[in-house]
Amino acid sequence: MGFITFYNKPMFNSYKFHVLLLVGLLTTTVAYSQSRHSKTSAFTSYKGLVMAGYQGWFNAPDDGGDRGWNHYTSHGKFEPGYTNIDVWPDVSEYKKIYKTAFKHADSSYAYVYSSHDASSTETHFKWMQQYGIDGVFVQRFIGDVQRGRGKAHNDVVLGNVLKYAQKYNRVVSVMYDLSGMQAGGDSLVIKDWKHLVDSLKLTNRGNKQTYLYHNGKPLVAVWGIGFNDHRRYGLTEAEKIIDFLKNDPVYGGCSVLLGVPTYWRDFGNDTEKDAHLHDVLRKADIIHPWFVGRYNEASYPQFKHRIAEDIAWCKTNKLDYVPVVFPGFSWHNMNPHSPQNQIPRNRGQFYWKQITGAISSGAEMLYVAMFDEVDEGTAILKASKNPPVGLSNFVKYEDDIPNDYYLYLTGYAGKMLRKQIPFRDSIPPPLTDKKK
Repeated sequence: MGFITFYNKPMFNSYKFHVLLLVGLLTTTVAYSQSRHSKTSAFTSYKGLVMAGYQGWFNAPDDGGDRGWNHYTSHGKFEPGYTNIDVWPDVSEYKKIYKTAFKHADSSYAYVYSSHDASSTETHFKWMQQYGIDGVFVQRFIGDVQRGRGKAHNDVVLGNVLKYAQKYNRVVSVMYDLSGMQAGGDSLVIKDWKHLVDSLKLTNRGNKQTYLYHNGKPLVAVWGIGFNDHRRYGLTEAEKIIDFLKNDPVYGGCSVLLGVPTYWRDFGNDTEKDAHLHDVLRKADIIHPWFVGRYNEASYPQFKHRIAEDIAWCKTNKLDYVPVVFPGFSWHNMNPHSPQNQIPRNRGQFYWKQITGAISSGAEMLYVAMFDEVDEGTAILKASKNPPVGLSNFVKYEDDIPNDYYLYLTGYAGKMLRKQIPFRDSIPPPLTDKKK
């Protein structure tokens, strides 16, 4: 009516209306066509999935990464008395392994694998398929992606992950860990996401790709928001990252998972006391609190109620929620003041209590910390039953617990979560060789 009154030319008004309508439609179409993401994926929701964190940060000399013994070392050394790992990986199934200065009880040299090798990645994804583990969140540390060798290594690992996730039909997503990020570091995340989408074709491998979608969009995890441990970035950077991932016309249109402190909901021990945190969290799609080290088997029952209360808050605010479960914890070799085997696995009982606790509390998805974190003793991959001896000590699974037990339990948890098998409080016994 405004046009008609102003111009007093009905035919011109109709013409202008249709021109404006056409321009609007073209603008919308162009914006949509600019998106770098495929419309969908073979995995359209995190719900019903059990996924693990995947560090992929282990290097060995001569593996092509030019990083030496990365993440195996302590004080720059990887030799008896100097290492950061508390669990020694079983490398009997890897195609390529690396000799170390460590020795077994029979004086033979011990070997490790490198995450840089494509064959290591394939071994891991073959295990995931074999044991029914849905997939992984590949960790992408801001401290690495801004440097040459670190960025190159992370790109190689992610490229291999994408390849073997497709081959073994496992789901994959990227998780940005903001730890160590400086003020204004949001620009680094944005730049790197564009790089992954353009150079590695992260989310545009066709509608049967195995990149994880949630709420109809590629899911990106951003970990490290709201912690009160004196980080140099804050909620300002977090909001800029979220707004970009959700709203950018080319690289956005994503769903976002936010990794937050344990006590995010009630601003407790590990959480910054800023009410705006909840405003930021409401912009996300999934809330993911960090639980590792917060309890042991004895104290977990008193902690379990938090999960149900967290889920209720998220439902009220139209958000999804994923809790962490972890099999145990030990970082004595990294931090000698800490006792070894600080949070014991107890034949998988600790892990299973958390799995059943989360599912019975209403969790619709699970995050396992971690697939390959041998540094902090949370790894679920196959661990050596015969680790090196000498100046460094390593956590061993109990004699009657096979080295693949945690892979088996994780796959079992996924079936139970999806109600493909009955829920059970008691832990499933290890499979015998005849049943495998």
